[in-house]
Amino acid sequence: MNNLPPVPPSDFPPNARLRVSAQYQAVFKAGRRLSSPQLRLFAHVRAEATEPRLGVAVSKKVDKRAVGRNRIKRIARDVFRRERHRLPAGDYVLIAQPGASALDNPGLREQWLQLLERARSLKPTAPAGTMPASPDARERPATDS
Repeated sequence: MNNLPPVPPSDFPPNARLRVSAQYQAVFKAGRRLSSPQLRLFAHVRAEATEPRLGVAVSKKVDKRAVGRNRIKRIARDVFRRERHRLPAGDYVLIAQPGASALDNPGLREQWLQLLERARSLKPTAPAGTMPASPDARERPATDS
C-alpha cells in the first residue's frame, strides 16, 4: 500500500515553515513560479538561506469545506517533509488551484513531486545590493562645496 519510508515528525520543525505575511510576499515578489494543472509553486532559492522553508495556501475557492482544504495542506507538508533534504535552501510557497480538491491523494502527491523536481534545478539568487562594481567605474574626487 504505502511504499514511502516512515519519517520522524521532527523532520519538519517550526523554523522550516513560513509564518508571516511578509515572508509570503517576499517569495511572491522575488521567486520563480512553477505550475502544474492544479498546483502553483513559488520558489525563492537564496544563497544566504540555510534550509528550505514551506508555506501553503489553500483558499475557499479550491474547496469550501475545511476538511478538503486541510487534506491538501497535510499532503503538501508530508511530501515536503520527505523531500526537503534534496531541495536547495530557500523559501517555497505552494498554492492550490481550483480543481485540486478533485484529485485523489496519489494524484496530488504526484503533481507536488513533479513541481519539487523542477524546483531542484533552480539556481540561488544573489543577495540584494551586491552588484559588482563596473570596470569603468573610477573614484571621483570629493568636492568642497
